[in-house]
Amino acid sequence: MSSVMFVYNAPSESLIVQLSNAFPRNNEADIFRMLHELIAIAHRNNYASGNLWQNYLTHFILTNENIFSLACERRKSPGGSLHELAMNDFALLMRLFHLEHDSMKYISNFRGNDEDSQVCRMSRLLAASKTPEEFCSHVTDFYENYGVGAFAFNRAFRVDGERIAAVENVGDVKLSDLVGYDAQKAELVANTEAFLSGRPANNVLLYGDGGTGKSTSVKAILNEYHSRGLRVVEMYKHQFKDILRVSEVLRKRNYKFIIFIDDLSFEENESEYKYLKAIIEGGIETRPENILIYATSNRRHIVREIWSDRDDMEHNGDIHRSDTVEEKLSLASRFGIAINYSSPTRKMYHEIVARLAESSGLGVSEELFAGADRWEIRHGGMTGRAARQYVDYLLGRNV
Repeated sequence: MSSVMFVYNAPSESLIVQLSNAFPRNNEADIFRMLHELIAIAHRNNYASGNLWQNYLTHFILTNENIFSLACERRKSPGGSLHELAMNDFALLMRLFHLEHDSMKYISNFRGNDEDSQVCRMSRLLAASKTPEEFCSHVTDFYENYGVGAFAFNRAFRVDGERIAAVENVGDVKLSDLVGYDAQKAELVANTEAFLSGRPANNVLLYGDGGTGKSTSVKAILNEYHSRGLRVVEMYKHQFKDILRVSEVLRKRNYKFIIFIDDLSFEENESEYKYLKAIIEGGIETRPENILIYATSNRRHIVREIWSDRDDMEHNGDIHRSDTVEEKLSLASRFGIAINYSSPTRKMYHEIVARLAESSGLGVSEELFAGADRWEIRHGGMTGRAARQYVDYLLGRNV
């Protein structure tokens, strides 16, 4: 490139460097190969509409995690020398935005998908900027309002080895879609509202029968509140040894995070729950203020307890077995709020079936309910999951 970027890190293999260097050489083979790659990247990232070159630069800016962008995310816009270095970058990026070449005609007004994505909207705003200062203002406003990187464009994540990877297909379930359980939902909402407002909030254990909507409630909470900076990171019990590392990454970001643990339970010989106990409460390092843990379990006390645990006698080298009981129960007690999701009554089960049938365009009748009753006998009892499966079955038969 004709200048150096000090804050934004454009790796040597990036299209920004390749294209900006290839255009002066006018090597058509290289240029069209890279334009082909640019189109593929635009479709993959859902900004294949408008000026793809400017969209690519915009995506680069909005996802580049560096000392300047992360400071802006924390609403602490840096001044002094760091701001001056960033302004050098913005001046260069502005010139790249308006790079001219004959081949640009193929991608300057690209008609792809109809979706007007966040990147496309921001791209037009940056392209219209008259000065580097105006360009910088638009970018810093975005960082302060939405953040930077994957957390700015996604709401759900999972721990994948050393990475915290985005989950793109979360679904659009809402709390209103979950029939009944009004008291349970209200308690979950109140705790989440307190958390997002900066007031004291508790870790939550949602326990009870399978298929009653525990996990659905957490997903619905995410969909209701992601616009207020709520993000969910899902972890599995075999990853608990990494929970301190994950929390250290999350504590530095200007979001509110729920670490979501679905179907949490431990057998007698499993000890991973000790990692979880340490992060919830009891370790030397306090849990970050921007992190809560929401877990679901079919067991109120999470850890499987056997009768031999209650025998206060020597067993496998453990003299006081009653201490084992206390240790196991202490995990559940560290969730400040425990919400019970029990199986619905027959009346509530029919209400769930009726709601799902109506939303799917099926008629509601006594025959529908009779079929639902027969279905639940063979499919695990009266639960919201069984109701959903029954309605899907009817829809499949009607095709």
